[in-house]
Amino acid sequence: MKKTNVIVFGIDSLRRDFMSGYGYHHLTTPHMDKIASEGVLFENHFSPSIPTTPAYASMLTGMDCFGTDVVALRHEGPMGNHVKTLAEVLGENGYNTTCVGFSNNPSSRGFQNYLDYEAWMPDESGRCPKAENLNDVAIPELKRLNDEDEPFFLFLRHMDPHSPYLPPRPFERIFYDGNEKDPSNHTMESVYNFKPHADFFKSWIPEGVTDKNYVEAQYEGAIAYMDACIQNIFATVEDLGIEEETLIVLTSDHGETLYEHDCYFDHHGMYDNCLVVPLIMKFPGKLPEGKRITDTTVIQDVMPTILEVMGIQTDTNYNGRSLLHFVNGNELPQVSEFYITECTWMRKHGWRTPEWKLIQALEPDFHFKPEIELYNLVKDPEENHNVAEREPEVVALLQKRMEDYIARREAETGRINPMYTNTNYHGLGTGPMKSSQEAYDHLYLGSITNARRLQSK
Repeated sequence: MKKTNVIVFGIDSLRRDFMSGYGYHHLTTPHMDKIASEGVLFENHFSPSIPTTPAYASMLTGMDCFGTDVVALRHEGPMGNHVKTLAEVLGENGYNTTCVGFSNNPSSRGFQNYLDYEAWMPDESGRCPKAENLNDVAIPELKRLNDEDEPFFLFLRHMDPHSPYLPPRPFERIFYDGNEKDPSNHTMESVYNFKPHADFFKSWIPEGVTDKNYVEAQYEGAIAYMDACIQNIFATVEDLGIEEETLIVLTSDHGETLYEHDCYFDHHGMYDNCLVVPLIMKFPGKLPEGKRITDTTVIQDVMPTILEVMGIQTDTNYNGRSLLHFVNGNELPQVSEFYITECTWMRKHGWRTPEWKLIQALEPDFHFKPEIELYNLVKDPEENHNVAEREPEVVALLQKRMEDYIARREAETGRINPMYTNTNYHGLGTGPMKSSQEAYDHLYLGSITNARRLQSK
């Protein structure tokens, strides 16, 4: 009998609060919801290090950002050889490994095969069928892997919730029935006036769109479209007769900002809309059905959990924990607070507790936000009211907790906090920004083509 196969859906930019299985008011993810009903859903799962590269690094190594030494989107140099990726560990244990949609990135190191698909550029209809493009390469590869004698690890990086949001018809309007070009609607003016990203937005948002709800509906539609296409993969697993021997993992690298906090249609910033991600696991006969875990979990827990479910042991001390203890009804030490970082278009770090969120800039940002932000997550869960000036004692307390944690992790790893050393995160070679105006004038995204090129690096 074969060892356990594993398929990981590492969906880019998927907010858990936009999934119907997590309580969203629109039916966006019925097929993934069904998988959750047949497995385990983690209700409070977080990705502490934004954006893509550090998040996947933690997901696929079981380490935090100190363990991976990766914090920036445009990470310079390889990810350290002091850590092994999930692909490397499984490869050493006789697995065939394939990665779809995530080549040329240090966080996806160690796969035997890399397959790419078009996930950025629209077709002649002006839309991009990202998930169907993925299926076109992933499903034949799934069948090929199944035909081999060895077990397999298939990693799928879906890009539909990542801007540009370009779901094909009819998904672009299943959650919107308004007039997206209403001249009396001015909600898109601030988007088009944000110089660093305005040209990127105009390269994929249809000309004349004035309603921000239309663009948000594209995000919803992209999720629903992707969910429908993912069902095709679930059906293939069923048709191949390998449901009972295949672990399914559905998760994301980070969330997305739509119209919140002036960080339009992107995922920079450390507000909870970027930190909240789904985690769903299904393995018939090995994991319970319909179980929901309310304890806080973090992205570096994914790899240790997968390895324990699969019965594979290593001599690595992971920063993450196997979540099987929760699944089996046992207790684990609670995650009551954690370090958060963001190194995309801004360089910031902070500290999150169940009640408070501290955000501290390491250099001026292009949104002209204050150096210190403090939010009461109980009274202000949407993080709209910065109370740093009113609560200096809380700021000082959280700063001390954060600084003590940084010092401890630096001592444990023997390396400087990567947030302090990644000053060229923007790729301009100019070092830290001296002012918000400098950042605003020089950090420019451009078109879809340029965004794809930046992502590929």
